[in-house]
Amino acid sequence: MLIWSPRSRYGGVYGFAGLWDEWMDSEGERLRSFTIITITPNELVEDVHDRMPVILDEEGVSIWLSQEQDKNYLQTLLQPYPADRMIKYPVSKLVGSVKNNSSELLDEIAFN
Repeated sequence: MLIWSPRSRYGGVYGFAGLWDEWMDSEGERLRSFTIITITPNELVEDVHDRMPVILDEEGVSIWLSQEQDKNYLQTLLQPYPADRMIKYPVSKLVGSVKNNSSELLDEIAFN
C-alpha cells in the first residue's frame, strides 16, 4: 500500500476548515467534539481518495476563525484547494494507522 502526502508548494502548513461544539451529555458530562469539513477532491488528490479536507490559505484561516463573518460568505471558502499549489509524494504505509505518530511519517520514500 502506498499513501501520498500533500505538501504546500510554497512551504508552511495548511489550515483546514472545521467545526467544533461543546455540549452536555445525558449524564451531565461536558463533551467537546469537532469535525474537519471535506469536499470533492482536486485533480491532485482524486486518484488517492474521493474527498479531501477543505484547505484554507492564511487569509482563509483568518476569515474562517473570525466570529464576525456571515455564514453565507464562509460557504464560499468551501471549495477544493488549487492543485497547482500542492505537491504529493509517496510516504510509508505506516501513516495509515493512528497508532503511529512521528515526524518520520512525513518523509518521502522511494517509489518502485
